[in-house]
Amino acid sequence: MTDAARVARLTEDLTSALKTGDLEDFYRDLHRHPELSFQEHRTAARLAARLRAAGFEVTEGVAGTGVVGVLANGDGPVVWLRGDMDALPVTEATGLPYASTADGVMHACGHDLHVTWLTGAAEALAAGRETWSGTLVVIGQPAEESGGGAAAMVADGLQERFPRPDAVFGQHVAPGPAGFYPHTPGLIMSAADEIEVVMHGLGGHGSRPEATVDPVVTAAYIVTRLQTVVSREVAASDAAVLTVGQLHAGTKNNIIPAEARLGLNLRTQETRVRERVLTAVRRIVEGECRAAGCPVPPEVTLTQGYPNTVNDADLDREIAAVHRELFGEHTVFDFGPAMGSEDFGLLAPQGVPYDFWFVTSTPADVWAAARGEELAEQLGDVPANHSPLFAPDLAVLVPGVRTLASAALSRLTA
Repeated sequence: MTDAARVARLTEDLTSALKTGDLEDFYRDLHRHPELSFQEHRTAARLAARLRAAGFEVTEGVAGTGVVGVLANGDGPVVWLRGDMDALPVTEATGLPYASTADGVMHACGHDLHVTWLTGAAEALAAGRETWSGTLVVIGQPAEESGGGAAAMVADGLQERFPRPDAVFGQHVAPGPAGFYPHTPGLIMSAADEIEVVMHGLGGHGSRPEATVDPVVTAAYIVTRLQTVVSREVAASDAAVLTVGQLHAGTKNNIIPAEARLGLNLRTQETRVRERVLTAVRRIVEGECRAAGCPVPPEVTLTQGYPNTVNDADLDREIAAVHRELFGEHTVFDFGPAMGSEDFGLLAPQGVPYDFWFVTSTPADVWAAARGEELAEQLGDVPANHSPLFAPDLAVLVPGVRTLASAALSRLTA
């Protein structure tokens, strides 16, 4: 029996007693009660209670709402499993009987699934601790969506206060027909930068525009001009996405405001491309403001960001082999680097390998109704992460527990 086959068999044995109904109830409860970044108090408390009941030594309040559970089980490697806990400021439109009860807040990115998977894997591994030795560390991370959660946990001593890992594992729910587990050795997710732009005009009455410098018009020119950065300043062989996600200005129709603000999001996979785009953004903003005669130079500020997520290639191939044994050869494939971003990689101490993969979750009937013949077209026609219609198939609950548990068992000493 190969190592992958042995780990898969052990995983099946350890997870055979999983109570699907309990996992579903736990998931539905989390989905009904989503909490925004750094406000995950109820979610953290529920995770902490389950970990304590399973025998973990639990520390709450890491970086405010983070949870860390440690299960020391003899000599051997240390494995970290991570699940993020926060929801999004999205109004749910799924119509599910367990839809969000929080006004304007929804688990639109599936972190309720992540917490459920993490909990199920922790409980299964704890119940079967006689089959492995080492130390299991379970991390409930706050504020992945805001980009600050992993960095905040590290700043609060995550890497010093808890056993140093030999490997770190995480996973993310994704659109696609339920039952696939995309793995990518090396670069799997892109870097992201949040950019805030403030343009200073000269406000006044709408009837006398000649006495003003209108920052709304300037902002409109900037938004339009920014569309040319990727199409005309980035090589076709390079990956980049520049999005204007926010434009705020004014308080009344007949008042020309004194200020306008833009919120930009940049996704790149290479440092040189990132620097080129950031330089172009600054040049365009400053140039348009000069052309408009703005009385004060604009402000262009990088507020937060995510690094590239780069899997350890050998580790990823090892875990992918285990998942093939568990779910079938056809279920694991390399989808290539995604333009989405994650702060997961920040958790691992320098030099520690990590692996991150996806679990597809679109219900069969929804996928069957998707338009298009190509995969990209179909993916664009089903509700995806951050959509108010995002509703993963509950059939992925047990498989998602097994993917995490098997990764841990691949490293913990048998």
